[in-house]
Amino acid sequence: MIETYDSFSRKYKKLGPPKKINLYVCGITTSDYCHLGHAFSSIIFEILDRFLSHQGFEVYRVQNFTDVDDKILNKSIQEGTSMKEVAEKYTKAFFEDMDALGIKRASIYPKATEEIKNIISFILELEKKELTYIRNNSVYFKTNKFNDYGKLSGRKLDDAKTGTRINVDLEKESQEDFALWKSVKSEEPGWESPWGLGRPGWHIECSSMVINTIGETVDIHGGGIDLIFPHHENEIAQSESLTGKKFANIWMHNGMVKLSGEKMSKSLGNLITIKEALKKFDSDQIRMWILSSHYRSPLIYSEELISSQSRPLSRLRKSLKNIENNNIKKTDCSKEKETFINALSSDLNTPVALSQVLLLSKKINSGNNEGHDTSEAREALNSMLSVLGLCQNINEFKKDIDDEGIKELINKREYYRKNKEFDKSDQIRGELIEKGVKLIDKPDGITDWEFI
Repeated sequence: MIETYDSFSRKYKKLGPPKKINLYVCGITTSDYCHLGHAFSSIIFEILDRFLSHQGFEVYRVQNFTDVDDKILNKSIQEGTSMKEVAEKYTKAFFEDMDALGIKRASIYPKATEEIKNIISFILELEKKELTYIRNNSVYFKTNKFNDYGKLSGRKLDDAKTGTRINVDLEKESQEDFALWKSVKSEEPGWESPWGLGRPGWHIECSSMVINTIGETVDIHGGGIDLIFPHHENEIAQSESLTGKKFANIWMHNGMVKLSGEKMSKSLGNLITIKEALKKFDSDQIRMWILSSHYRSPLIYSEELISSQSRPLSRLRKSLKNIENNNIKKTDCSKEKETFINALSSDLNTPVALSQVLLLSKKINSGNNEGHDTSEAREALNSMLSVLGLCQNINEFKKDIDDEGIKELINKREYYRKNKEFDKSDQIRGELIEKGVKLIDKPDGITDWEFI
């Protein structure tokens, strides 16, 4: 049985038996390039999707884009372009980054700008219930009308009144209230509404998108731990006020990426973008670094930590070679398979799951050296890697060139080397590198290879 930690009840909840399951993940604000915090969250919930699918669930994963926001407006002014062009630029960059990391795409990526009509209808319904008020053509939600406000974060309304909010808004009746619709100046991008020209508040977007892509109750709602308050708290308040139903059955929150003990954030100026990281590290190195820490724990950024993944990754890739051995003795993989599944079934324990992948790869390499039949173990390893999203570029590569093709090129290179045609031998080495194959010339004259 699969179980996961629910941030709301602070208890572990069981999932199953296999069924259709809906997963909503708060996505990015399209105002800049993605950083490693975005990679962390995207990879964790993608692996949850992969694992549940592997276990027979029919997963419908929704990840949104906030493509209308003050940050986007400010970036458009900074870049001398429109808010729409900024959003499109960084949405495109998001997909480039996620594809480079080998992240499986969500089922759908709704955008806030495509949700305006639904958001206005949502606010009108709240207005009918007398849960809103208007100040200077902006619409605010009355949090004191929602009796359970603070039930996710554990904060009470009195706590919010004691100066925990940084930006004091003199327009609001109470500082804990939040904007559902924000009025805009005539020269700013906006939409016509019953309250005048404006654009949606941040929190209302996700509630509306959940309801219109999944329904009134989502099975699992995910995001970073920094979103618990106020974003997820406000989602609950406005959604449950509208529908009268529980908004999410399970809340999952990943920890934060930290650099030198500090949270990685734009305000601190210590962000490491995915593009910068991929210039220094292999995408599988980054993924292994993320998997080596439990998703609810802080993820410590360290170039040494990420670089240290290269050696186990090299051994892992070596174990994927398709070596045919006729020895009757088979490499057993049952223990690693069982522990792997049990680990991911226990609140997505990726560090233990990754350890089983590395243990099995070590057994396969040893089995190959001893001439054992490792085909069944290698098949199991490939299945485990598919769940973790590791070495998938290698599996794609293997469709284009197999082990025999690599050996043929190595033999041709050896021929050129013996005949001192070094330009041609170097050309073959370069060709193999482009295909993701690294050659290892050993002291005994034998040339081995591994995937890069």
